[in-house]
Amino acid sequence: MKLYFTDRFVLPLPPNHRFPMAKYRLLRDRLVLDPLHADDVFLEPPAATRDELCTAHDADYVDRVMAGALSEAELKRIGFPWTDAMVERSRRSSGATLAAARTALAGEKLAVNLAGGTHHAMRGAGEGYCVFNDAAVTIRTLLSEKRIGRACVIDCDVHQGNGTAEIMGNDLDVFTFSIHCAKNFPVRKFPSHLDVDLDEGTRDDEYLTHLERALHLVLSRGPYDLAIYLAGADPFEGDRLGKLGLTKDGLILRDRMVLEYLMRAGVPTAVAMAGGYAPDVQDIVDIHAGTIAECKRVCT
Repeated sequence: MKLYFTDRFVLPLPPNHRFPMAKYRLLRDRLVLDPLHADDVFLEPPAATRDELCTAHDADYVDRVMAGALSEAELKRIGFPWTDAMVERSRRSSGATLAAARTALAGEKLAVNLAGGTHHAMRGAGEGYCVFNDAAVTIRTLLSEKRIGRACVIDCDVHQGNGTAEIMGNDLDVFTFSIHCAKNFPVRKFPSHLDVDLDEGTRDDEYLTHLERALHLVLSRGPYDLAIYLAGADPFEGDRLGKLGLTKDGLILRDRMVLEYLMRAGVPTAVAMAGGYAPDVQDIVDIHAGTIAECKRVCT
């Protein structure tokens, strides 16, 4: 299995910043030492090009990100200060999902971006720690290259994928699905092709019931040439920003369900980690590592 990492490109954040940037390096360190992944290949992806980014984003926005010409209000909405490292990491994050998708399409069934899931980035704006939308960039690039004819996004991050929906929610060659806590960020939710709004505190069994019902519907709208799965560690009961009540075991069952449905349907899949904001960063790493262990299981 191929795992694409971007943790070498570290953003210089203030000490009290709420984004747990350390999770990326800690996750890769854990996987490298885990015998389960001894035969996996860890790769640094190429950065998404300007042309690739512009398949999903307005050219003016892309150029202003690269030039450091975003306004103070735009940067506040993103949540990161502008630096050269911010631009490079954002390009690499989209490049990693694109590389994972290319790998899956080349016959390996599934590949993983150890970051990504930046689903709040819209055509002309970043938001919620998301600069470029890696799922939209990947799908739009591969559609433009005619490598795929139809794709789906399965978004299990606790926050609604408003950017993905704003970019692709009306596309006929994409099916966007988001299952999330209803009373949570973002305040403005653009409609996906399918949204499942959950009550605060929803626990494992109820979540999995809703998810399985939705997966039947998503796959009934196929067939698909590619799926992008945004796993998300933030439905966890201990997450600071989540508001749902899933256990670590429940999150493993979630991953297993999504991945088994996609593999049974024969859909090449790129997996991205998406959010995670538990106070103890090791909880986030546990959940992401569990997702990747399920990826490994369905690939063998």
